[in-house]
Amino acid sequence: MVNNTRNLSAYSGTPPPQEQGDRHIADGPLYHVADVLAVLDQGEAALVPWTRKCKDDLLRLALEVSDAQALVREALEHGCYRNSEWCVQQPSGPWAACDAYQLWHNEWVQAAYKEMCFEYYIKFAIGKSGKLLLLVSCHEPQDRG
Repeated sequence: MVNNTRNLSAYSGTPPPQEQGDRHIADGPLYHVADVLAVLDQGEAALVPWTRKCKDDLLRLALEVSDAQALVREALEHGCYRNSEWCVQQPSGPWAACDAYQLWHNEWVQAAYKEMCFEYYIKFAIGKSGKLLLLVSCHEPQDRG
């Protein structure tokens, strides 16, 4: 299988030579909060669920793109930066350099008739053009991996 090491993110580094290689990127976060917020301010069309797993996660969690956009914003403003790493869209590429955040978010749960705290892991990259935010993952902690 040919590995497409094309980098679609605004980060100028080079992806690992193979999918199983070291994906960690030191000295993150890679993207300034103000830059990410500026992309989010462009509207819903600026956020793109980039991987199949991300699309599946949003469906499973019943999140619209606007909900994911709000979670990214909240993660940047109130969450905790975790790490930066290379993420691949498909087994053969392309790649994006991503920042990962952890967020605790309060949500109303109708079945429990109360507000409850949920933990999310959110991973994203600013696209090469600087006009799109590539959402790589948005999931609960049991889905890490």
